[in-house]
Amino acid sequence: MPAEFRAAVAQYAAPATRATSHSRVSAQPGALRRSHRTEPMVRESARRAARAERLLTADDAEGPPPRHVRPRFARGGVALLIAVGGALLLGSTAAVTALVSGGTPDVAAQAQLLSDAPPSVSALPVPVVKQMQVAADICGVPAVMRALEAHDDAGAITAAGGAESFRSAVAEGRARCVDLGDPTRVWTVVNKARPYSPVDYRPTGLVMPDGVRSIEGGALRSDAASALTAMVTAAREAGVGEIALESGFRSYSTQQGSYGRHVDQRGQDGADLVSARPGHSEHQSGLAGDVVACAGGCGTLDDLAATAQGAWIVDHAWEHGWIVRYVAGATGVTGYSPEPWHLRYIGPELSRAYHDGGWTSLEEFFGLEPAPAYVG
Repeated sequence: MPAEFRAAVAQYAAPATRATSHSRVSAQPGALRRSHRTEPMVRESARRAARAERLLTADDAEGPPPRHVRPRFARGGVALLIAVGGALLLGSTAAVTALVSGGTPDVAAQAQLLSDAPPSVSALPVPVVKQMQVAADICGVPAVMRALEAHDDAGAITAAGGAESFRSAVAEGRARCVDLGDPTRVWTVVNKARPYSPVDYRPTGLVMPDGVRSIEGGALRSDAASALTAMVTAAREAGVGEIALESGFRSYSTQQGSYGRHVDQRGQDGADLVSARPGHSEHQSGLAGDVVACAGGCGTLDDLAATAQGAWIVDHAWEHGWIVRYVAGATGVTGYSPEPWHLRYIGPELSRAYHDGGWTSLEEFFGLEPAPAYVG
């Protein structure tokens, strides 16, 4: 018999000893007064002793202990705990529920769950942070400020990172120190919504361009004059013929007379499509010139577009700092009918960016509002 079982039997039979002790006391004097209480206990003790004797005898025969001797907890509660624990290990809530309710869990199904590969868990999406360039004002660059103070327009553009960087900074509002209304700068913009200040502004340093025929004797600002000379020379060397300057600088008073004549011929609405009102003309800046084609004699402004010189200007004027200011399709922005003869000097750096970007107006180039009509 196992030691645990012997201990259980001994504990079970222990009351018989205590009962025998009580029976001995009943034989002493005065024991008769307690006999009605001790006699049943003696009989119970005798029955337990006999039962223990039988158990010990059965143990000697190496037989299993009678079922009624096994503790009830081991027979019921322990079995339940073991079953519940197994169900929990299998990870099945259904198995636990079945045990509690008296059902039988499907152990094979639970074992299959353990043998199956665990489901794959998708990784959490990683947020994509779009990298954006910091919008820095180019006026915070010391070299830009030094160039502006020295009135070195080309130097300021270079210090800003080049013409495209300069242009984008102006268009995006990152160039507070760049005044597009300053007529002394090559990047100035004058149109129907942006008059000169003062309205009768007159540039300094006006000169006649060397080696260029001048029809009306018009002068240009010195930087524009040099650039026109270079362009006319390049066209001649390319074999396309001569380009002459029909009209250059016009003062405020001169423009009054010119605009007045157009009004007389076309009316004000018609005049506004082909001529600027005084104080709004690019010619007043000394940075604009009307050109014509010459072959011995010179043609008119309207003739230029159909000539070899006119085609060459469209393709190559930008290489010398000039752009065609009023082109077809841009009237809604500039307010003027196409004028293939009207050139505007903006410097070689900006003219390259203008050409490469496919721009058709200075308003769009610098992010300004269209100016199709006069304000007021």
